Amino acid sequence: MASRPRMSVRLLDLKPQYQALKAELDEAMLKVAASQMFILGPAVRELEEKLAAYCGAKHGIGLSSGTDALLIALMVYEIGAGDEVVTSPYTFFATGGTIARLGARPVFLDIDPVTCNLRADLVQRFLEEGCERRAGGLYNRETGGRVRALMPVHLYGLSADMDPLMVLARRHGLPVIEDAAQAIGAEYPVGRRVGGIGDIGCLSFFPTKNLGAFGDAGMCVTNDDGLAAKLRMLRVHGMEPKYYHAVIGGNFRIDELQAAVLLVKYRYLEQWHADRRRNAAYYDAALREAGMTVRLSTPTAQPGYRHVFNQYVIRVPDRDRLRAYLAECGVGTEVYYPVPLHMQQCFTYLGYRPEDCPESARAAKETLALPVYPELSEAQLQYVVESISGFFGGG
Repeated sequence: MASRPRMSVRLLDLKPQYQALKAELDEAMLKVAASQMFILGPAVRELEEKLAAYCGAKHGIGLSSGTDALLIALMVYEIGAGDEVVTSPYTFFATGGTIARLGARPVFLDIDPVTCNLRADLVQRFLEEGCERRAGGLYNRETGGRVRALMPVHLYGLSADMDPLMVLARRHGLPVIEDAAQAIGAEYPVGRRVGGIGDIGCLSFFPTKNLGAFGDAGMCVTNDDGLAAKLRMLRVHGMEPKYYHAVIGGNFRIDELQAAVLLVKYRYLEQWHADRRRNAAYYDAALREAGMTVRLSTPTAQPGYRHVFNQYVIRVPDRDRLRAYLAECGVGTEVYYPVPLHMQQCFTYLGYRPEDCPESARAAKETLALPVYPELSEAQLQYVVESISGFFGGG
């Protein structure tokens, strides 16, 4: 480190984005304040229309968080005790947590080691060998639970392999709920946007996302008129019409202020995607030129996919030592995720062993996210690369 000046490169710095958009954002928020229309107002409706169209869907239902988007998507299918939902163990906790919160059982199947997304072949094996059809439903031979849905995750900004999953879902009569919390704008061949491929797509606008609010916010998108109507009803305590409740829902509404903020940011989303992809390409080339790709692996997107790099995640066997070294250099990193869901303490009752999802367990020990946000300078990107090279003795 003595050979070059020390820099500070945060994993994510949202202040430059705010400063660039401050006038527009402040104007939008003041407009809401002046209107005093804080609940399900015109900004919410406009945001729902624009983001649904962006995802290739007919309807958008603005919600209070990405977690609540997943929760309400399960609720609309009346998934609960005795039911099971197939998903990935290598994801943020909300994916499995919302399933369990409704009394259902998450079925964790392993990931592809290259994409870190759910493996369709393992889903097929489970559905066709691990399940049996009886009494009008599909039941897990081992647990006796009824399999009710598939919930693939588009991790880090890269689409899961959706075509085989959709074929399996249709064959077995299962809805597909897409966890697209990290992947708004990601595309699956050819040009299909995540969220609009399955029956319901779930988005998160947590501040760290490519399209981030000033707090918690989320959305469900769907092409199904009936599902959209039920989702809208469930987000207001199951109320339709006012003060009449046919079902029990919740208070899952997106704030008007958050919608106004997101409408401003939405104008720049495609440019931010392009900037993240540019930064990822810089890392790819610079790490390769520095000879680092023999020591670590960089993210891969197959032809036809559009990766939007909510995170740029490398894999390296000596992950923890590299992370500590980068911290000493002033480079921020993060581990997504140190404990896969099938190994979380709260899920011990499910009876999984680490070896049941070996690729997820291995990814938890090797993955490391590097700074990739749009405002990074080339000097900062190069400093990150030089710091990694320095750890391996190359700089």
